[in-house]
Amino acid sequence: MTDITPFFQKINTYTTLSPEAEADWRSIIRPNSYDKGEDFIRMGSVPRNVAFVVKGLFAQSYIADSGEAVIKYFFPEGRIAGSIPATLTRSESLFSISALEATTVLEYNYHEFKRLVTLHASIATFYIHYMERHWIIDKEPYEISLRHDTAKSRYDDFIKNYPELLKRVKKHHIASYLGITPTQMSRIFFANK
Repeated sequence: MTDITPFFQKINTYTTLSPEAEADWRSIIRPNSYDKGEDFIRMGSVPRNVAFVVKGLFAQSYIADSGEAVIKYFFPEGRIAGSIPATLTRSESLFSISALEATTVLEYNYHEFKRLVTLHASIATFYIHYMERHWIIDKEPYEISLRHDTAKSRYDDFIKNYPELLKRVKKHHIASYLGITPTQMSRIFFANK
């Protein structure tokens, strides 16, 4: 049985939920697990669920025009993974979210969650704070960095922002995330030793 406590501890870092809101949200959460390499969301599927990572690691990726897989985000413990644009529009996801490690999650249907947003002010407050932090504050600097910073600078930012991932992901995963080749990644890695 997966302990649901870490999920609500994390949610309460964004806002304090009312007891009624927490009870309703708790009623739609289901534990699940994914083997290493298994997809939580497959590219081309119409996703319905989002997942809070309790233990393990997800990566969101897409296939570039060159045919190479590009990692857009990592979702370690405490992050909520989902293909929100595809879920909101009930359309096919443009990327996959796959387990880089055996991963245990707490999943819920996003449309049921949105219904709760209309019923509970504290869940609506959480939703706004979550979107602001992760879709605006975190995302914009990353997208600017991809266009303007050097590979070395992006690698230094990765180390600063995700020090716990250095030992958990392979170098080619980091290279894919940074938008550089594995050869460039090796040069930067050995220059930093």
